[in-house]
Amino acid sequence: MEDRLILMGVIGKPHGVRGQVRVHCYGEDPEVLAAHVLVDVKGRRFALDWAHDNVAWVSEVSGSTKRRITDRDEAARLTNAELFLPRSVLPEAEEEEFYLTDLIGLAAHDESGKVIGKVGNVLDYGAGASLELSPGGTLIPFTRACVPQVQIADGYVVVNPPLEVEAKEAGE
Repeated sequence: MEDRLILMGVIGKPHGVRGQVRVHCYGEDPEVLAAHVLVDVKGRRFALDWAHDNVAWVSEVSGSTKRRITDRDEAARLTNAELFLPRSVLPEAEEEEFYLTDLIGLAAHDESGKVIGKVGNVLDYGAGASLELSPGGTLIPFTRACVPQVQIADGYVVVNPPLEVEAKEAGE
């Protein structure tokens, strides 16, 4: 499997005048962000040092050196910077648990085994994840009722679309 970059958080507004920033962590354990060097979409590398709840010092990383940001204006320029980690640094998921990114690209079969598409994206806006199937953009709630089987090692998921969603065969 390719080593995808996983969006793990985003830098928010500055906190105080000494360069600290708020950080919105998308994972369960914010300490994961401080344990690794993070990258943004521009390829810049950062390290975080948590000060207290959701507030961190940010350092720019270049080679083996770190430069801590200590100025509010410089910290403000980082607002909305998305922070990514390579998938390979995250621990393996427990049984019956999945990293949503690992679902992207899996074939989507109906319960009879017929291929109806592939998982093109996973959307999660907080109320529950949905699988976006391609082609067509059909959204399937990522629940046990609608996705009764996930076989990452075998490269597929089984989907049982709710009655109000019609899944079409690939190519239709």
